[in-house]
Amino acid sequence: MHPFRFGVQFSKSASGDDYRDTVRRIEDSGYSTVFCPDHFDDQWAPTVALTVAAEATTDLRVATLVYDVDYRHPVVLAKEIATLDLVSNGRVEFGIGAGWMSDDYDTAGIPFDKAGIRIDRMVEAIDVVRGLWSGQPLNFQGEHYVVRDMTGAPSPCQPGGPPIIVGGGGKRVLTEAARRADIVGLNASLHAGSVGPETALSALGERFLERRNWVEEAAGERFSQLELQMNTFMTAVTATTAEADEMIEGMAPMFGLSPDQARTIPMVLAGTVNDVCEQLHHHRELYGTSYWVIHEGEVDAMAPVVAKMSGT
Repeated sequence: MHPFRFGVQFSKSASGDDYRDTVRRIEDSGYSTVFCPDHFDDQWAPTVALTVAAEATTDLRVATLVYDVDYRHPVVLAKEIATLDLVSNGRVEFGIGAGWMSDDYDTAGIPFDKAGIRIDRMVEAIDVVRGLWSGQPLNFQGEHYVVRDMTGAPSPCQPGGPPIIVGGGGKRVLTEAARRADIVGLNASLHAGSVGPETALSALGERFLERRNWVEEAAGERFSQLELQMNTFMTAVTATTAEADEMIEGMAPMFGLSPDQARTIPMVLAGTVNDVCEQLHHHRELYGTSYWVIHEGEVDAMAPVVAKMSGT
């Protein structure tokens, strides 16, 4: 099994200085990576934010979770990410996805194509980006992109380019992730284009086991090489186990779930430090997930877990 490592989803700050202080605190607390999402709401632009994060730190890895393929041409992304990888001395991970938040598309006037079309576009974009990172001239003819005799420049610091992250909650996108990505995120289903009651039902443990099995089937012999990631919905490090139980019992009805159902959701980590560590071991054994992403407000509370579990 892959050793545990932890990342932090961090989308904005009060100022540049505050942002730099926070990413340094994330690094000092033992986290592997800082992530920035890619939406049009009240968040910072991911490439700029991650460049600042890389400059402000020494070892912290930087990544998107994830770029929406519909917002940027893959030739542009390949150049930007290769440049960031070069200036950060190889600390970049490249997350790319097919897009899901319908409000982004509506407000920006971007057509929100059917999921299958968006996934097809993502697959082509990954092939274009990898081709441009290969150091060889690329000729690519797809349904969505055409690239003629182009050699990507600059070359990334990491040979072949940064590791690619692709996640999802459906079989098609996870199948493509298993075949093309280096890091595969097991997510709840966001097929509806927003977070609603169906999202909670899609986050039950049995559904994540199904997703893990899809990935293993599609990856074949390369499954053992894949790092499986999970983006948490909530982490709560409490003084007692009973306190976490009360929290789950109060939260479950809000999502139309019973407390027993809610306790199976691996995207929720709750309990004492030892409880959370046991949950992480259980989830890695069951789902294969060793790379865990929390949110910026949980950095300090989860620090003892990170100190205890990272690298094990």
